[in-house]
Amino acid sequence: MLSDDELLRYSRQIMLPEFDVAAQEKLKRARVMVVGLGGIGCPVALYLAAAGVGELLLVDFDTVDASNLQRQVLFCAADIGRLKTAVAAERLRLQNPHVRIRESGVLLSPDNAAELVASVDLVVDGCDNFATRDLVNSACVAGGRPLVSAAAIGFSAQLAVFDARRPDSPCYRCLYPDVDEAAAACAESGVLAPVVGVAGTLAATEALKLLTGVGQPLVGRLWLWEAANMAMRTLVVPRDAACAVCGVQRPAEAH
Repeated sequence: MLSDDELLRYSRQIMLPEFDVAAQEKLKRARVMVVGLGGIGCPVALYLAAAGVGELLLVDFDTVDASNLQRQVLFCAADIGRLKTAVAAERLRLQNPHVRIRESGVLLSPDNAAELVASVDLVVDGCDNFATRDLVNSACVAGGRPLVSAAAIGFSAQLAVFDARRPDSPCYRCLYPDVDEAAAACAESGVLAPVVGVAGTLAATEALKLLTGVGQPLVGRLWLWEAANMAMRTLVVPRDAACAVCGVQRPAEAH
């Protein structure tokens, strides 16, 4: 049950006819893993905590660097050199003491990904490399957990939702069958600060929709945004029957 303090804190969400107390109570029971506390992961964690998600698991092995401060809104100059998960946990506990914060300041790997994913109800991935995204996707497919995946570089952002609980949902590998290890990250190509903020805020929105059942999640679609000319489009992403991760007909079995 929600306390009087929580009812007041979340009143602007609860008054939404589509949302109400029942949806807020679903959030309180929910557990979400945020992978990567960079420019996308910071607003994801901030808004999920503010919205009342019951437990957040923060996963990032990196420390705060001066170059992060332009876009990673959980950190300030005094945090340089500290572990991102530790700093983020402090900020989020101050923001909302009703949210339980777990920290995992380790590199996500095949040895720990399945266990971490199994401990939550949903995963939001805002990391900056294809190898980790592919690892997170595989763990979510195997564990039957929905995945919200966001990325941004330069003036461009993209967002997709993959729900392994749905037989018609594609996975990340259906969208990107060939993992591109050489793809540029913002460290090499740069990124406009608000672009990652938009991607992270929309990723948090999709997570809240999935957790509460309110609205229509972006499952099976890819949202693309070009900030330079304010162009947006949404593409349909079909499930690949021959997908190496989620396909019903693996490549080795194809005829």
